[in-house]
Amino acid sequence: MLVDSHCHLDRLDLAAHGGSLDAALEAARARGVGQFLCIGVSADNAAAVKDLASRYADVHCSVGVHPLDLAPGEAPALDWLLGELDHPRVAAIGETGLDYHYEPEAAELQQQAFRLHLEAARITGKPVVVHTREARADTLALLREAALPQAGVLHCFTEDWEMAKAALDIGFYISLSGIVTFRNAEALREVARQVPADRLLVETDSPYLAPIPHRGKPNLPEYVREVAEFLAQLRGVEFEHFAEQTTDNFRRLFPLARLAG
Repeated sequence: MLVDSHCHLDRLDLAAHGGSLDAALEAARARGVGQFLCIGVSADNAAAVKDLASRYADVHCSVGVHPLDLAPGEAPALDWLLGELDHPRVAAIGETGLDYHYEPEAAELQQQAFRLHLEAARITGKPVVVHTREARADTLALLREAALPQAGVLHCFTEDWEMAKAALDIGFYISLSGIVTFRNAEALREVARQVPADRLLVETDSPYLAPIPHRGKPNLPEYVREVAEFLAQLRGVEFEHFAEQTTDNFRRLFPLARLAG
């Protein structure tokens, strides 16, 4: 079984499946994807991801505010976040983090919001899903400052081995998306070869970043199969073993994402 450890089910382009989320999830299940983590990105979609997770036995969700979805000049309130996290289908916090690529002028606000999410992680014990782009030093500094007792994950990882190693050293997992299949991603493939087998996750980040051979099309959870097959070959292991290992890793990192039965 495979797990899509990071997808945005409320944002999928469902044209390929007749506009039906049920059909899109069934197509993924038919390709061996047995579980999905639907990611929250804002206060506006918290209710939507929780509703989706409540409707499907194999879907859990996270709640948080993406650094590019922060209200101008305003970090989310800790009480609001803790209230949203108090739900049986919410297995994680985020996505949160830092993104200086598009909004370097908002660095201070992003750091404030990131600290708030990390405090919520400390209070609840739930793992944190981290987005980082062009903010390597500050991301690592805030994670070290938080000194969380539980692990988290750097999702859709695109940085170098130095950053991966630093994140691994503080207990974090690394999640790889379809970007690792792109022609110009050799540096990322080198990271993918080195991440310990018990600290690696796979994801689609759908509807974004479809892997080869679907690049340029809307991404779907079923395409996590392409990501996993590529990585298994890259790492020189049998696909079935790789799928089992990454699923075990997901369940260890997200213990609240238990499947019924």
